[in-house]
Order: sequence, then structure tokens, then C-alpha cells
Amino acid sequence: MLSLIIVVGIAFVMQGLFSFLQMRHLSNEFIKLRRKGKVAFGRKSGGFHAGAVVMFRIDDEGIVQEGKKMEGLTALAKVKDLPGFEGRYIGSLTEEDGPAGHKNLRKAIADAALTYRKYTAGEIIEEPPTPLEKAGTAVTGLFAKKAKAF
Repeated sequence: MLSLIIVVGIAFVMQGLFSFLQMRHLSNEFIKLRRKGKVAFGRKSGGFHAGAVVMFRIDDEGIVQEGKKMEGLTALAKVKDLPGFEGRYIGSLTEEDGPAGHKNLRKAIADAALTYRKYTAGEIIEEPPTPLEKAGTAVTGLFAKKAKAF
């Protein structure tokens, strides 16, 4: 029993370390792009599927100069180039512009375009709920259903 607790503890610490390293890598790549100009950022969490993050370096008119992506199921995913968007207007990108078979990457591209459109329109860009907030909402919903049953 003690050995199981130790193994779970080590796995927990390793997951935290890998997540930290992944976020540091993503931050460094974002900073590199940001030093070159404006960046449009899109994301789609995956849950039990591969999540995706995209970053597009854009000029003052919203034309994509460079694209980067990070997609994967584990904390070992790295930022890679995302070619094929250079010279396109970021505000006009849709899910259909993304590569086939990469559902969450396509949604992240659409999210980057939506975020850009909201930003240029002067709208407030809402933060997505954290996993803890999602869990709290789910638990609250369960209690609300039980209360209605009585």
C-alpha cells in the first residue's frame, strides 16, 4: 500500500514538472513571436482528446506573417511551425481553414480569429473557465438536480 502511494506521489510530481516545462516552453515561444510584432492567440482544450494552441504573428493590418501551433494529449507536446497561413487576413480564418483530422486545432484557429475580431471591435475578451471552475459548476449542477427531485 505504501509503495502505491509513493508511485502515485512520484507520478503527480512528474506531471507537475512536465506541465511547468511545457508552459515555460510555450511562454518562451510566445515571447519570441511577440518581440517580432503583434500576436493573435487561439486555444481549445482537449479534455481526454488532444488540445491545441495556435499563435499567429500578424502585421498592423491583421495579415499573418508566421504561425505556430502546439497540440497534443500529454505535457510532452512542443510548439511547432504552422505553415500555410502566411499572407492571409487573420479575421477571416475559420475552422475549415485548418488541417483535416485535427478538430481541436481547427477550433483553436477559429478562436484566434474570433479573439482578433473582438479585440479590433473593442470588445472584452473573456477568459475561459479554469478546470476548478468547471468542476465547481458540475458539482453545483448535481446538487441542483437532486434538489429539484425532492
